[in-house]
Amino acid sequence: MWKEGVIGIPDGSGGYIKCRYWVKVYDTPSAEYGIEGGRISKLTIRIDDVTTANYDRGWDKKPTNDATWKALQVLLHEYS
Repeated sequence: MWKEGVIGIPDGSGGYIKCRYWVKVYDTPSAEYGIEGGRISKLTIRIDDVTTANYDRGWDKKPTNDATWKALQVLLHEYS
């Protein structure tokens, strides 16, 4: 099932960095295709219309900055 949304990551100056995401989540984990063997088999995170992470049954683009890494951790926790 596809899910999408926005995660606000504090930017350190009182504002937020908007991380827009799309994930394909399955009911059961996949050791072969899921991120860290989990339920997310596809993921895109974008900041300011720039793709900062992409996973399609394997990493095409690993997280490129701290905000993306934190957004990924939120998603992994949410869909564990």
